[in-house]
Amino acid sequence: MGADGATVRSDGTSVFPRLLDLEYPNIERGEGVWLHTADGRQILDACSGGAMVTCLGYGASEVIAAAAEQAERISYMYNHHFSNEPQERLADRLIEAVAPEMGRVRFVSGGSEANETALRLARSYHVERGQPDRWRVISPAQAYHGSTMATLALSGRRALQEPHTPYLAGHAHLPPATWRFDPSGKAALDELDRVLEEVGPETVAAFFCEPVSGAALPAYSPPERFWRGLDERREEHGFLICFDEVVTGMGRTGSWLAAHQLPIEPDVVTLGKGLGAGYAPIGAVLCREHVYEAIDEGSREFDLGHTWDGAPLPCAVGLAVLDVLVERGLVQRVRERGPGLRAELEAAVSGAEMVREVRGRGFLLGVELVDPRDGESFLPHELDAATLVEQAAMDLGLLVTSSHSTPDGYAGDEILLAPAYVSTDEELAEMVERFAATIVEVGRTVRAALAGPAPAGRGR
Repeated sequence: MGADGATVRSDGTSVFPRLLDLEYPNIERGEGVWLHTADGRQILDACSGGAMVTCLGYGASEVIAAAAEQAERISYMYNHHFSNEPQERLADRLIEAVAPEMGRVRFVSGGSEANETALRLARSYHVERGQPDRWRVISPAQAYHGSTMATLALSGRRALQEPHTPYLAGHAHLPPATWRFDPSGKAALDELDRVLEEVGPETVAAFFCEPVSGAALPAYSPPERFWRGLDERREEHGFLICFDEVVTGMGRTGSWLAAHQLPIEPDVVTLGKGLGAGYAPIGAVLCREHVYEAIDEGSREFDLGHTWDGAPLPCAVGLAVLDVLVERGLVQRVRERGPGLRAELEAAVSGAEMVREVRGRGFLLGVELVDPRDGESFLPHELDAATLVEQAAMDLGLLVTSSHSTPDGYAGDEILLAPAYVSTDEELAEMVERFAATIVEVGRTVRAALAGPAPAGRGR
């Protein structure tokens, strides 16, 4: 730890940290949407714990009580041998309240496990139906689906995959249909057709994507034309569509699933962060009945399990989270308040030459940074402007998260805001104000660092 206990450094801890050069603020407690550090500072959490998880904020008494009550009864049993009431009730409630179009639910410990389970389910679906050659996945290149070897392969970001590429499956990836490369979505559909022809559509098991992106391309969703074209190609070629809603599920975009806002229906959906709301590690895989029926009418076995799958304690937490979301009308709150929040954020940074775009749905907002000299080029990689924003925001007592994706070639520096659903209007206004001040401060730093001629041409 630091000399005053306020920060933790790699040379002063037994923990193996993620970033060895970073001094981590030492968090003592949380209340509502405020984090309190060991040295008495307060940080306004505009990103739900930093990973878009704590949608109910800190100290949700109903969830804490439910966890304590379940722990006194029984906290764990292995799903291979037993089921339990919280698991059964949560599965029923998810299909009833969140996704009535789905048929079955499989519980896991988090987002990476959920996406890997979905990947294996897609493979099993085709094998059970007598199509063992279907194994390939097509997915957007600028994506993040988890940190296991299987889920890393679902991204097309080499900077994220290295040095692990020897372990990764060779899936195919599409460039994103953003304003920079493909504003209509036509180029992405053309590339999808090219990839299908190249690998053979009979080898494709699934198209795997986020309906609205999280960390990799904050709050981005392809144009409607792409979704309709993807749906047509599923019907023609027979692959499944898997939606990674680890970030967006459980109301983050103003509907229970982001899929409910799109002109396409997925076959498989994964949930994660908002299901446990930071009170227990839990994720879920939901599938339509026809996917389940392939197993039911085939081998009658989907032999995949993790130690904490469907355990009573995390499922009891999931039930309590779902109850709070329903009883307080929080998904509706996000749906109604989200457009105004986006407009307020957009207005607050409208004068910043470094900001190209504010986008998003509900309480998932993305801010795209560009070179202020031409208003569209990526900022230089070595500048790492996204990290500058994170650090400046923290100095102003605001937690945001960022993506510095310039080496991938599809996106540059991006900032993500994802406040808890329980944030008051006053707290949301304070988040916007502090973020705008952060952009002004970092804008000066960036301008000074870039003093010189404008870049030649747009894009990279």
